[in-house]
Amino acid sequence: MSLESDDSLIQVPAPVRAGTAAPGCPAEQSSADVSGPSNSGFAEAAGEGQPAQILPPAPTVPATSDPAWNGWDVLRLILLTLVALFVGMFIVLLVAHWRIYPHTPLGEIAHIPLVAIAGQALAYLLILVYMYVLVTRERGRPDFLAAIHWNFPSNIALYVFAGFALSLGLQGLAHLLPIPKELPIDSFFRTPAEAWALGILSITLAPLMEELFFRGFLYPVLARGIGVTLAVFLTAVAFALLHGWQLGFSWGPVLVIFLVGLVLTMVRARKNSVAAGVVIHMAYNGTITVAMFAATDGFRHLEKLNQ
Repeated sequence: MSLESDDSLIQVPAPVRAGTAAPGCPAEQSSADVSGPSNSGFAEAAGEGQPAQILPPAPTVPATSDPAWNGWDVLRLILLTLVALFVGMFIVLLVAHWRIYPHTPLGEIAHIPLVAIAGQALAYLLILVYMYVLVTRERGRPDFLAAIHWNFPSNIALYVFAGFALSLGLQGLAHLLPIPKELPIDSFFRTPAEAWALGILSITLAPLMEELFFRGFLYPVLARGIGVTLAVFLTAVAFALLHGWQLGFSWGPVLVIFLVGLVLTMVRARKNSVAAGVVIHMAYNGTITVAMFAATDGFRHLEKLNQ
């Protein structure tokens, strides 16, 4: 597969080599100086016959790396995400034990889907704060949205439709693949409250944070190091692996998620826009959520999902 990017997505300005000065404005010359260059590095001052002082070289202009972060920053972001998930879950567990389930052991509370969803949402917010700090403070790029190539699309309806069409197309493909009757993600659809909570998360924070990490932080680092085509493929693979546990690592549904990630990363590469992927991702998840809402009579008959 060959993929060319139309945008300045991963163009890195050539660094200024050590010992070379960036071009500056030339010093003014008199008519006596224009006749030719001086081998000694001195120019005789007009009418005085005295050597003029050597002008200092123009200051070098530091190259601006794009992206401003590197692979180690991405690795640190992954590790801190794991920490944030633990911290978020722990905080929600304590609050739930204190306010809602005072007589239930913490181990049992941790298996309540609503608690897990709330802990994940809190972790997303914590890592979003760190993403902002990483870019604006640690890497000195005060315009966070510009640094991650947010670039909100002007024709939002087009990308909403793309997400809708992608969802319909891949759900049709899923009917041709071996999909288990029971998946780990199904445990989050036992009650209407759980279905509502996961549905809301899946069309708000989840696609936002996944696009920020995979298409905003991971993809440009890979593209700079190994090229666009391979970076698109590996980003889609990582995206599918993240969702693997929800799908029991069954190859059919994991393949569908891989194709979703492939399309989203290709959009990022072609349009130089993380926001475009966010819109498509939200529309994709939203289409599935609305379909489930309709099929279960407003999440009141969730048993229909397994029929």
